[in-house]
Amino acid sequence: MCGIVGIVGKSNVNQALYDGLTVLQHRGQDAAGIVTSHEGRLFLRKDNGLVRDVFQQRHMQRLVGHMGIGHVRYPTAGSSSSAEAQPFYVNSPYGITLAHNGNLTNVEQLAKEIYESDLRHVNTNSDSEVLLNVFAHELAVRGKLNPSEEDVFAAVKDVHKRCRGGYAVVAMITGYGIVGFRDPNGIRPIVFGQRHTDEGVEYMIASESVALDVLGFTLIRDLAPGEAVYITEEGQMFTRQCAPNPQLKPCIFEHVYLARPDSIMDGVSVYKARLRMGEKLADKIRRERPEHDIDVVIPIPDTSRTSALELANHLGVKFREGFVKNRYIGRTFIMPGQAARKKSVRQKLNAIELEFRGKNVMLVDDSIVRGTTCKQIIQMAREAGAKNVYFCSAAPAVRYPNVYGIDMPSPHELIAHGRTTEQVAELIGADWLVYQDLDDLKEAVGGGKIKIEQFDSAVFDGEYVTGDVDEAYLNRIDLARNDGSKAKSQAVSEIIDLYNN
Repeated sequence: MCGIVGIVGKSNVNQALYDGLTVLQHRGQDAAGIVTSHEGRLFLRKDNGLVRDVFQQRHMQRLVGHMGIGHVRYPTAGSSSSAEAQPFYVNSPYGITLAHNGNLTNVEQLAKEIYESDLRHVNTNSDSEVLLNVFAHELAVRGKLNPSEEDVFAAVKDVHKRCRGGYAVVAMITGYGIVGFRDPNGIRPIVFGQRHTDEGVEYMIASESVALDVLGFTLIRDLAPGEAVYITEEGQMFTRQCAPNPQLKPCIFEHVYLARPDSIMDGVSVYKARLRMGEKLADKIRRERPEHDIDVVIPIPDTSRTSALELANHLGVKFREGFVKNRYIGRTFIMPGQAARKKSVRQKLNAIELEFRGKNVMLVDDSIVRGTTCKQIIQMAREAGAKNVYFCSAAPAVRYPNVYGIDMPSPHELIAHGRTTEQVAELIGADWLVYQDLDDLKEAVGGGKIKIEQFDSAVFDGEYVTGDVDEAYLNRIDLARNDGSKAKSQAVSEIIDLYNN
């Protein structure tokens, strides 16, 4: 889960890129980067930290040019080394920079091919650098001094042939233009739009439509699975389908947790999808516990608020805000390491005793992953005087790791892995627990005006849409993603950064 943005404008785009990344900050809080192009030269700034911390006035003044791309990173393998901050750069051909959201499932094979066949060197452990080198090689073999849109689309077509997994990409070809493309299953989101200025039409590519809205761009549409958009430095736009058999299977967890509610993804309003999740949950509670004694529904800020409100409305139960959130604490889900997540929960939330004392409380969260956060929140509710604490998840039980760009941990760290609902309820300390049914979630997200027939819902059902994920692969990522491995990787990264600085 990362955020990407690219702009071809008529004046300096540094401020617009900064603003776009700020809007997408929820997609990654580990690192940020911007690169711009001016008169054939590149200007790059990237580092660990939030957007507001990485870019100071002196950095912004150097980021000149009317074309550029940006990235906010969250570490899918647990590393937070500044060496893996994006965008990445390769000088041949033309000078290409690239920012990527997602994860390649055949990265080991590609890294070997790049070294042995393409004769290219990869300097980090990031699959984004691998993807950049694959794209650069496929563009280089065209052998053109001045690449046309046909050359760019041919290169993307060959990237699709070689790369597996989920990926949304924005890349800048120095002196020529910006290209955006999406994997053939459309797992990770990417949109593009335009705005009219006195100087002419400007174009923007981003992970979510909300970034376009805030900057005054009009959404044209989502990129289709396998499709690419190419915008020349002069402002000409071209689109092309570059995959032989594309099928839309977007990540359903985007609607559960990752995306902002004011975004529209593949024609679906994230806000409306979350409202429907609340309706489905209310129906399930009525079926399974028609004699429930819920006094109040309280959301766990912020992502679950929309679903919780609709749940309360359909049950005819009071909705109250029972937790106050510290806005200066990041999202605990994306913090590398269990210790950091545990420490941050009580710094992040504080209970309003008035809403809990003597009441049967239904807490609503978007999902339950490790169970660490909800266990502490349930304990906070009891300490605030709740009579009984029930828990509701707007998503089904998360039982399997994600391999397409979300750092779902080792399956052994997923609290629902190999456990029943009743066992999970006991572990987190809830009096009873309700999970969303997967079919209901699919209907909530895909049942609007625009029908989506299939989703990547592997974290819930273990079915990986690219068809290349086996037990051996899952065992390898288990070793990389468990908290013990992350702690070791983090320590090494900090030593390297300290040495480099």
